[in-house]
Amino acid sequence: MKNVSVLILLVVIGVVLGTFLFSFQVRETEKAVVTRFGKPVRTITEPGWEFKWPRPIEVVHKFDSRGQLFERKMEETTTRGGEPIIVTSYVIWSVGDPVQFLTAVGTKTEAEKQLRNLLGNAQNTVVGKHYFSDFVNSDPEKIRFEPIENEMLTSIKGSALSSYGIEIRAAGIKQLAISGDVTQDVFARMKKDRERKTTTTLAEGDAEATKIRTDAEAKRKELLAMVEAEAKAIRGQGDAEAAKYYKLLEEDPELAMFLRDLESLKKILRDKATIVLGADVEPIRLLKSIPTFTPAKAGATSATGAAGAGK
Repeated sequence: MKNVSVLILLVVIGVVLGTFLFSFQVRETEKAVVTRFGKPVRTITEPGWEFKWPRPIEVVHKFDSRGQLFERKMEETTTRGGEPIIVTSYVIWSVGDPVQFLTAVGTKTEAEKQLRNLLGNAQNTVVGKHYFSDFVNSDPEKIRFEPIENEMLTSIKGSALSSYGIEIRAAGIKQLAISGDVTQDVFARMKKDRERKTTTTLAEGDAEATKIRTDAEAKRKELLAMVEAEAKAIRGQGDAEAAKYYKLLEEDPELAMFLRDLESLKKILRDKATIVLGADVEPIRLLKSIPTFTPAKAGATSATGAAGAGK
């Protein structure tokens, strides 16, 4: 019985040792490269249980396949306009090609050294292509952070994968700072920009006001001209009517006054008006009787007839 227990124990130990020596597990967060006598022979990117020859024949190299953050320390960079700015940039990276990664860098520490150089070159190159106003601007629509970060990503993505097997998932600027002197210059430029916009707006307002005043003055003159023309026409008509009465007055004053009183009476009684006046008041006395007068000319007889018809 004792021998059987020892045998079972030996078998269990042998199985455990055999499993440890001849197999390995790849987790979901890992990628692995199997080398045989130092040369890569297999790449495992899917999770599962794999078999291998024991060391030193085959060796398994495992790498974390999850995204990892690398930040470059704050460093002064010059913009296209010559303004110095202090930039903190970053990348999100992972192992893209396990074999290339193992051959070129091998470890996370060495990979971050290469990323520091790549990111530094991309940062200086891309930032140097853009003016300071693309980073700091009073108008939010003129800030171009997203295109700048895309340029940085494009600049390092291809070389990182081909040279080091590193997949760059994202790149960008985490922090942006400027020195005190540059800050004063920036605020001075912003103030000038605001003043320029204010001057432009005021000038546009003055121009619009001048246009409105000019249009109003032109319309006023046009209306005055129309009114003046109408007034002249009315005055001319009145003068023509007055001239007729003047002519009659010169020829026969009594007839002219009679016709004037008759015209006044027509106007008074035109709208069925009720008036209280003395019977002897001109021209109400015409309602009592027609005055007799001797016409100055033969044509006055027709005028008397017209007066009778008016009654």
